[in-house]
Amino acid sequence: MGQPCNGCGVCCLVEPCPLGVLLSGRRAGACDALRWHDETARYRCGAMIEAKSVLQEVLPHRLRALAAVLAPVLGRLAGRWIAAGEGCDCSLTVEIRRQSD
Repeated sequence: MGQPCNGCGVCCLVEPCPLGVLLSGRRAGACDALRWHDETARYRCGAMIEAKSVLQEVLPHRLRALAAVLAPVLGRLAGRWIAAGEGCDCSLTVEIRRQSD
């Protein structure tokens, strides 16, 4: 906690942030905007790196044409909304359990 994000994705897999609630339409479970980024081998916020595709997924069908216009705005604002670069605020601990035979 407090360290730079390592891209583990645990926080976004457990529950969406306020922006993720808007994009996913739920308050618990994995955020629909969470994306795996192959180049860096990290999870990233899709609202920041793939804003157009995220908007096309979440907007009602009749409004999807607006995704191209809204994507640059979402991409710029998403970093502020999720406090990117401010340090991890996730207090969850991941525990790997091995099955015993």
